[in-house]
Amino acid sequence: MLRTITVGSCVSIQGLLVRTLSDGKLVIKVDEKLFVGVAVTAARVA
Repeated sequence: MLRTITVGSCVSIQGLLVRTLSDGKLVIKVDEKLFVGVAVTAARVA
């Protein structure tokens, strides 16, 4: 499944979901690299 995470305060990365860590962070894979970050939530329409 394709997911988007944020790393730091302003970097977003999109890739394939590898696993969810016990602290709620996601691990995604882009090519051969793994990234850990917080999931981006969908925007709500008012």
